[in-house]
Amino acid sequence: MPVLPIPDYRPPFPFASGHMATLYPPLFRLTPLTAPEPERVELADSDFLDLDWHRSRTGESNRLVIVSHGLEGNSHKKYVLGMAAMATKNGWDAACWSQRGCSDEPNRLPRCYHSGETGDLHEIILHCLSTGRYHQLVLIGFSMGGNQILKYLGENPERVPEEVAGAVAFSTPCDLDAAERVISSHHIYFEYFMRGLRRKMREKGERFPDVVDASRLKGIRTLRDFDNRFTAPMGGFANAADYYAKASSLQFLRSVRVPTLLVNAQNDPFLTPTCFPVAEAMSNPRLFLETPVHGGHVGFVTKGGQNVYWSECRAEAFLRDIPA
Repeated sequence: MPVLPIPDYRPPFPFASGHMATLYPPLFRLTPLTAPEPERVELADSDFLDLDWHRSRTGESNRLVIVSHGLEGNSHKKYVLGMAAMATKNGWDAACWSQRGCSDEPNRLPRCYHSGETGDLHEIILHCLSTGRYHQLVLIGFSMGGNQILKYLGENPERVPEEVAGAVAFSTPCDLDAAERVISSHHIYFEYFMRGLRRKMREKGERFPDVVDASRLKGIRTLRDFDNRFTAPMGGFANAADYYAKASSLQFLRSVRVPTLLVNAQNDPFLTPTCFPVAEAMSNPRLFLETPVHGGHVGFVTKGGQNVYWSECRAEAFLRDIPA
Protein backbone atom coordinates (compact mmCIF):
# COMPACT_ATOMS: atom_id res chain seq x y z
CA MET A 1 0.00 0.00 0.00
CA PRO A 2 2.34 2.78 -1.21
CA VAL A 3 -0.17 5.57 -0.56
CA LEU A 4 -0.93 5.16 3.13
CA PRO A 5 -4.29 5.89 4.79
CA ILE A 6 -4.66 9.41 6.14
CA PRO A 7 -3.41 9.25 9.74
CA ASP A 8 -5.60 10.17 12.67
CA TYR A 9 -3.55 13.21 13.64
CA ARG A 10 -5.68 15.93 15.17
CA PRO A 11 -3.80 18.96 16.47
CA PRO A 12 -5.11 21.08 19.34
CA PHE A 13 -6.82 24.41 18.66
CA PRO A 14 -5.74 26.62 16.87
CA PHE A 15 -3.19 24.44 15.05
CA ALA A 16 -5.61 23.05 12.50
CA SER A 17 -4.56 26.17 10.59
CA GLY A 18 -1.62 25.42 8.34
CA HIS A 19 -0.14 28.88 8.89
CA MET A 20 -0.47 28.67 12.68
CA ALA A 21 1.09 25.20 12.71
CA THR A 22 3.97 26.53 10.60
CA LEU A 23 4.66 29.73 12.55
CA TYR A 24 4.23 28.56 16.14
CA PRO A 25 7.07 25.99 16.54
CA PRO A 26 10.06 28.18 15.57
CA LEU A 27 8.73 31.03 17.68
CA PHE A 28 7.30 29.37 20.77
CA ARG A 29 8.22 25.69 21.02
CA LEU A 30 10.49 24.92 23.95
CA THR A 31 13.92 23.79 22.82
CA PRO A 32 14.17 20.00 23.25
CA LEU A 33 16.84 19.00 25.76
CA THR A 34 19.81 17.25 24.20
CA ALA A 35 23.56 16.90 24.83
CA PRO A 36 25.28 17.41 21.46
CA GLU A 37 28.94 16.54 20.90
CA PRO A 38 30.25 18.79 18.09
CA GLU A 39 32.64 17.64 15.38
CA ARG A 40 34.05 19.42 12.36
CA VAL A 41 34.15 17.23 9.26
CA GLU A 42 36.82 18.12 6.71
CA LEU A 43 35.62 17.68 3.13
CA ALA A 44 37.41 16.51 0.01
CA ASP A 45 37.34 20.04 -1.48
CA SER A 46 39.01 21.55 1.63
CA ASP A 47 35.76 22.99 2.99
CA PHE A 48 34.08 21.72 6.15
CA LEU A 49 30.73 20.72 7.61
CA ASP A 50 29.82 20.90 11.29
CA LEU A 51 28.17 17.86 12.80
CA ASP A 52 26.53 17.34 16.21
CA TRP A 53 26.51 13.84 17.68
CA HIS A 54 23.71 12.82 20.03
CA ARG A 55 24.33 9.50 21.78
CA SER A 56 21.78 6.84 22.60
CA ARG A 57 20.32 7.12 26.09
CA THR A 58 19.92 3.36 26.38
CA GLY A 59 23.58 2.37 25.98
CA GLU A 60 26.05 2.07 23.13
CA SER A 61 24.31 1.80 19.76
CA ASN A 62 25.21 0.49 16.31
CA ARG A 63 22.22 2.22 14.68
CA LEU A 64 22.30 5.85 13.54
CA VAL A 65 19.81 8.49 12.43
CA ILE A 66 21.23 11.29 10.25
CA VAL A 67 19.07 14.44 10.37
CA SER A 68 19.08 17.05 7.58
CA HIS A 69 17.60 20.51 8.18
CA GLY A 70 15.62 22.78 5.88
CA LEU A 71 16.35 26.04 4.05
CA GLU A 72 18.27 28.47 6.28
CA GLY A 73 18.21 25.97 9.12
CA ASN A 74 21.03 24.33 11.06
CA SER A 75 21.71 21.48 13.46
CA HIS A 76 20.42 23.51 16.43
CA LYS A 77 16.89 24.09 15.14
CA LYS A 78 14.12 22.86 17.43
CA TYR A 79 12.70 20.41 14.89
CA VAL A 80 16.16 18.89 14.41
CA LEU A 81 16.76 18.57 18.16
CA GLY A 82 13.29 17.09 18.65
CA MET A 83 14.11 14.36 16.16
CA ALA A 84 17.51 13.74 17.80
CA ALA A 85 15.82 13.42 21.19
CA MET A 86 13.36 10.90 19.76
CA ALA A 87 16.16 8.81 18.25
CA THR A 88 18.35 8.70 21.35
CA LYS A 89 15.38 7.79 23.54
CA ASN A 90 14.81 4.78 21.30
CA GLY A 91 18.36 3.48 21.39
CA TRP A 92 19.71 5.14 18.23
CA ASP A 93 22.55 7.61 17.95
CA ALA A 94 21.77 10.75 15.97
CA ALA A 95 24.05 12.85 13.75
CA CYS A 96 22.63 16.31 12.98
CA TRP A 97 24.61 18.29 10.42
CA SER A 98 24.65 21.92 9.34
CA GLN A 99 24.96 22.54 5.61
CA ARG A 100 27.63 24.79 4.11
CA GLY A 101 27.35 28.29 5.50
CA CYS A 102 24.73 27.32 8.07
CA SER A 103 27.10 26.83 11.01
CA ASP A 104 28.16 29.55 13.43
CA GLU A 105 31.24 30.04 11.24
CA PRO A 106 31.06 30.79 7.48
CA ASN A 107 32.31 28.04 5.21
CA ARG A 108 35.67 28.51 3.54
CA LEU A 109 34.67 28.46 -0.13
CA PRO A 110 32.31 30.55 -2.25
CA ARG A 111 30.27 27.38 -2.77
CA CYS A 112 26.92 27.29 -0.93
CA TYR A 113 24.33 24.68 -0.14
CA HIS A 114 21.24 24.33 -2.33
CA SER A 115 18.12 22.17 -2.51
CA GLY A 116 19.68 19.63 -4.87
CA GLU A 117 23.02 19.25 -3.08
CA THR A 118 23.61 15.55 -2.43
CA GLY A 119 27.40 15.34 -2.48
CA ASP A 120 27.71 16.79 1.00
CA LEU A 121 25.05 14.42 2.33
CA HIS A 122 26.99 11.52 0.83
CA GLU A 123 30.21 12.69 2.52
CA ILE A 124 28.42 12.94 5.86
CA ILE A 125 27.07 9.40 5.46
CA LEU A 126 30.52 8.04 4.58
CA HIS A 127 32.09 9.92 7.47
CA CYS A 128 29.61 8.44 9.94
CA LEU A 129 30.18 4.94 8.54
CA SER A 130 33.96 5.42 8.74
CA THR A 131 33.70 5.37 12.55
CA GLY A 132 33.03 1.64 12.25
CA ARG A 133 30.25 1.83 14.82
CA TYR A 134 27.14 1.58 12.69
CA HIS A 135 25.64 -1.23 10.66
CA GLN A 136 22.35 0.56 10.06
CA LEU A 137 21.51 4.16 9.09
CA VAL A 138 18.21 5.97 8.60
CA LEU A 139 18.06 9.38 6.91
CA ILE A 140 15.51 11.93 8.19
CA GLY A 141 15.04 15.27 6.48
CA PHE A 142 12.81 18.31 6.67
CA SER A 143 11.70 20.46 3.74
CA MET A 144 14.85 21.18 1.70
CA GLY A 145 16.67 18.43 3.61
CA GLY A 146 13.89 16.03 2.68
CA ASN A 147 14.22 16.96 -1.00
CA GLN A 148 17.97 16.33 -0.85
CA ILE A 149 17.47 12.91 0.74
CA LEU A 150 14.86 11.82 -1.79
CA LYS A 151 17.02 13.02 -4.68
CA TYR A 152 20.08 11.29 -3.20
CA LEU A 153 18.28 7.96 -2.88
CA GLY A 154 16.90 8.03 -6.42
CA GLU A 155 19.45 9.79 -8.61
CA ASN A 156 22.14 7.09 -8.27
CA PRO A 157 20.86 4.19 -6.17
CA GLU A 158 24.11 2.25 -6.61
CA ARG A 159 25.98 4.98 -4.70
CA VAL A 160 23.81 4.63 -1.59
CA PRO A 161 25.66 2.51 1.00
CA GLU A 162 24.01 -0.76 1.94
CA GLU A 163 23.87 0.37 5.57
CA VAL A 164 21.16 2.92 4.67
CA ALA A 165 18.07 1.00 5.79
CA GLY A 166 15.42 3.66 5.27
CA ALA A 167 14.49 7.32 5.10
CA VAL A 168 11.79 9.72 6.25
CA ALA A 169 11.09 13.09 4.63
CA PHE A 170 8.73 15.65 6.15
CA SER A 171 7.19 18.71 4.48
CA THR A 172 9.14 18.19 1.27
CA PRO A 173 8.78 20.47 -1.79
CA CYS A 174 9.32 17.74 -4.38
CA ASP A 175 8.55 20.23 -7.16
CA LEU A 176 10.81 23.21 -6.45
CA ASP A 177 9.50 25.35 -9.29
CA ALA A 178 5.91 25.19 -8.08
CA ALA A 179 6.83 25.50 -4.40
CA GLU A 180 8.90 28.63 -5.07
CA ARG A 181 5.89 30.42 -6.52
CA VAL A 182 3.80 29.63 -3.45
CA ILE A 183 6.46 30.59 -0.90
CA SER A 184 7.29 33.86 -2.67
CA SER A 185 3.61 34.80 -2.69
CA HIS A 186 3.60 34.83 1.14
CA HIS A 187 5.61 37.87 2.22
CA ILE A 188 6.22 36.69 5.78
CA TYR A 189 7.75 33.37 4.68
CA PHE A 190 9.73 34.96 1.87
CA GLU A 191 11.26 37.54 4.20
CA TYR A 192 12.03 34.90 6.83
CA PHE A 193 14.22 33.03 4.37
CA MET A 194 15.68 36.12 2.72
CA ARG A 195 16.91 37.57 5.99
CA GLY A 196 19.53 34.84 6.30
CA LEU A 197 20.21 34.53 2.59
CA ARG A 198 20.95 38.26 2.27
CA ARG A 199 23.34 38.09 5.22
CA LYS A 200 25.19 35.13 3.70
CA MET A 201 25.60 36.79 0.30
CA ARG A 202 26.87 40.03 1.83
CA GLU A 203 29.44 38.10 3.84
CA LYS A 204 30.52 36.13 0.77
CA GLY A 205 30.66 39.30 -1.28
CA GLU A 206 33.17 40.72 1.19
CA ARG A 207 35.39 37.63 1.09
CA PHE A 208 34.95 36.67 -2.57
CA PRO A 209 34.20 39.90 -4.49
CA ASP A 210 35.26 38.32 -7.79
CA VAL A 211 32.65 35.58 -7.36
CA VAL A 212 29.76 37.15 -5.44
CA ASP A 213 28.38 40.61 -6.23
CA ALA A 214 26.25 41.45 -3.20
CA SER A 215 24.92 44.57 -4.89
CA ARG A 216 22.70 42.24 -6.93
CA LEU A 217 20.60 41.69 -3.80
CA LYS A 218 18.92 44.98 -4.59
CA GLY A 219 15.52 44.56 -6.17
CA ILE A 220 15.00 40.91 -5.27
CA ARG A 221 11.27 40.29 -4.85
CA THR A 222 11.02 36.49 -5.04
CA LEU A 223 13.12 33.42 -4.26
CA ARG A 224 13.31 32.91 -8.03
CA ASP A 225 15.06 36.28 -8.31
CA PHE A 226 17.55 35.20 -5.67
CA ASP A 227 18.12 31.82 -7.28
CA ASN A 228 18.63 33.40 -10.71
CA ARG A 229 21.22 35.81 -9.37
CA PHE A 230 23.02 33.67 -6.77
CA THR A 231 22.02 30.02 -6.27
CA ALA A 232 22.04 29.02 -9.93
CA PRO A 233 25.38 30.53 -11.01
CA MET A 234 27.13 29.52 -7.78
CA GLY A 235 25.78 25.97 -8.07
CA GLY A 236 26.63 25.47 -11.73
CA PHE A 237 23.10 25.87 -13.13
CA ALA A 238 22.12 27.98 -16.14
CA ASN A 239 19.38 29.83 -14.28
CA ALA A 240 16.68 29.28 -11.66
CA ALA A 241 14.51 27.24 -14.01
CA ASP A 242 17.42 24.92 -14.75
CA TYR A 243 18.18 24.65 -11.03
CA TYR A 244 14.59 23.78 -10.12
CA ALA A 245 14.34 21.24 -12.93
CA LYS A 246 17.55 19.42 -11.98
CA ALA A 247 17.30 19.71 -8.18
CA SER A 248 13.65 18.68 -7.68
CA SER A 249 13.36 15.20 -6.19
CA LEU A 250 10.07 14.42 -7.94
CA GLN A 251 11.79 12.98 -11.02
CA PHE A 252 13.90 10.57 -8.91
CA LEU A 253 11.21 9.04 -6.72
CA ARG A 254 10.51 6.06 -8.97
CA SER A 255 14.13 4.92 -8.54
CA VAL A 256 14.27 4.94 -4.72
CA ARG A 257 15.24 1.46 -3.52
CA VAL A 258 15.17 1.68 0.28
CA PRO A 259 11.97 1.94 2.36
CA THR A 260 11.14 5.64 2.35
CA LEU A 261 8.28 7.50 4.00
CA LEU A 262 7.25 10.91 2.65
CA VAL A 263 4.92 12.87 4.96
CA ASN A 264 3.39 16.04 3.51
CA ALA A 265 0.48 17.73 5.26
CA GLN A 266 -2.48 18.66 3.11
CA ASN A 267 -2.55 22.16 4.64
CA ASP A 268 1.18 22.85 4.18
CA PRO A 269 1.30 26.48 2.96
CA PHE A 270 4.54 25.84 1.01
CA LEU A 271 3.35 22.93 -1.11
CA THR A 272 1.36 22.57 -4.33
CA PRO A 273 -0.50 19.50 -5.65
CA THR A 274 2.63 18.46 -7.57
CA CYS A 275 4.41 18.03 -4.21
CA PHE A 276 2.10 15.10 -3.39
CA PRO A 277 3.54 12.36 -5.65
CA VAL A 278 0.69 9.86 -5.67
CA ALA A 279 1.57 8.31 -9.04
CA GLU A 280 5.23 7.93 -8.08
CA ALA A 281 4.32 6.23 -4.79
CA MET A 282 1.88 3.88 -6.49
CA SER A 283 4.56 2.81 -8.95
CA ASN A 284 7.29 2.24 -6.35
CA PRO A 285 6.70 -0.32 -3.58
CA ARG A 286 9.54 1.22 -1.54
CA LEU A 287 8.06 4.73 -1.45
CA PHE A 288 5.25 5.41 1.02
CA LEU A 289 3.28 8.64 0.83
CA GLU A 290 1.32 9.84 3.85
CA THR A 291 -0.77 13.03 3.72
CA PRO A 292 -2.20 14.06 7.09
CA VAL A 293 -4.92 16.69 6.88
CA HIS A 294 -3.12 18.94 9.34
CA GLY A 295 0.47 19.76 10.17
CA GLY A 296 1.48 22.87 8.24
CA HIS A 297 5.10 23.12 7.15
CA VAL A 298 7.50 21.39 9.58
CA GLY A 299 4.80 21.87 12.20
CA PHE A 300 2.79 18.87 13.47
CA VAL A 301 2.11 20.39 16.89
CA THR A 302 0.62 18.11 19.55
CA LYS A 303 -1.13 18.86 22.82
CA GLY A 304 0.25 18.09 26.25
CA GLY A 305 3.36 19.17 28.10
CA GLN A 306 5.78 16.55 26.80
CA ASN A 307 7.17 18.80 24.01
CA VAL A 308 7.02 15.87 21.60
CA TYR A 309 5.56 16.63 18.17
CA TRP A 310 3.59 14.28 15.95
CA SER A 311 6.37 14.18 13.34
CA GLU A 312 8.69 12.72 15.97
CA CYS A 313 6.10 10.12 16.94
CA ARG A 314 5.65 9.20 13.28
CA ALA A 315 9.39 8.83 12.74
CA GLU A 316 9.61 6.76 15.91
CA ALA A 317 7.01 4.33 14.54
CA PHE A 318 8.99 4.11 11.28
CA LEU A 319 12.20 3.26 13.15
CA ARG A 320 10.45 0.54 15.10
CA ASP A 321 9.37 -1.11 11.84
CA ILE A 322 12.98 -1.46 10.64
CA PRO A 323 14.41 -4.90 11.45
CA ALA A 324 17.48 -4.67 13.67
